[in-house]
Amino acid sequence: MKYKKIITFPAKNLLYVIPADILLALLCGAFVDTSALKAMILPVAVLTIYPAMIGFQPRELLRLSDMRLMGVNLLLNFLVLPLVAFIIGAVFLRPWPDLRTGLLIMSVIPGGNMAIPFTMLFGGNVKASIKLCAGNLLLGATLAPLYLYVLAGTMVEVDMLQVGKIIGLVVFLPLCMGMATYNLLRRRYSEEAFKRDIKPFLPAVSAWGLIYIVFTSISMKAQMILGHPELIIQAMLSLACWYVCIFVMCVMLGRLWFSRSDAVSLLLNVELRNLAIAIGLAVTAFSSQTAMMVAMGFLFQQQFAIWFFKLEKQFHLLDAK
Repeated sequence: MKYKKIITFPAKNLLYVIPADILLALLCGAFVDTSALKAMILPVAVLTIYPAMIGFQPRELLRLSDMRLMGVNLLLNFLVLPLVAFIIGAVFLRPWPDLRTGLLIMSVIPGGNMAIPFTMLFGGNVKASIKLCAGNLLLGATLAPLYLYVLAGTMVEVDMLQVGKIIGLVVFLPLCMGMATYNLLRRRYSEEAFKRDIKPFLPAVSAWGLIYIVFTSISMKAQMILGHPELIIQAMLSLACWYVCIFVMCVMLGRLWFSRSDAVSLLLNVELRNLAIAIGLAVTAFSSQTAMMVAMGFLFQQQFAIWFFKLEKQFHLLDAK
């Protein structure tokens, strides 16, 4: 039906929708003041995360399978990536502490809600990916305020209480809402009916929220971005370097220690950051340049994953040695 195609169009075409959204935001922001839209960013961020939490099962964390995969995932997400982001920021973004903070925010908030559908799409271990996503989300929400204070506190002012409040709103509130919604849905739908008729539309709802958040955060500072092209160049160079490092590390570890399906799950749960949470935090608790840095992650994240797996299919990059 036509309405289904409209609803799912952004989620199925992120490779083109996000760049178009950013270009439209720059164009509109150059001529129109869109700052009034900022008031809705946090509520929209909550509603963007909420669909991904419907059907989310924290009890998956208690199962003792995939422990090595979980260990490597946590090591990369909570030790290696923040360190890599700190080094890249020091090398490429030293004159722009707010941009460095944006990269650090991305590095300490893993658990992207697109990891699970992408795992299904690219033939990964879906059950393991659910567990990795759950662990990343809960641990990231707990550690993010402390990490940002330690890593970014010497560059910009970090209000740990404010960061903690925002993380609570955009992670734990949608989590509770999602679990309650799932319990209500299960009274009417079987598990099979839920997965068949409802779950496929949840990423589509989140995608519309991402469009609003990206458009608002970019358009509000379009004049600053267009007036300082060196910021764009340095931000894109740093982000490209960071994402390339992620792919290189995950491919090496995946080929060395895991089957292809597990390697796919590892890569996607490390590379696909939860940019909806990150940008909601950046816009409400940090500067406009910080929010711009996070928003530009949308130019790289899904696109890099899609193009990588096109190459992986041809060259078998994740097949074990």
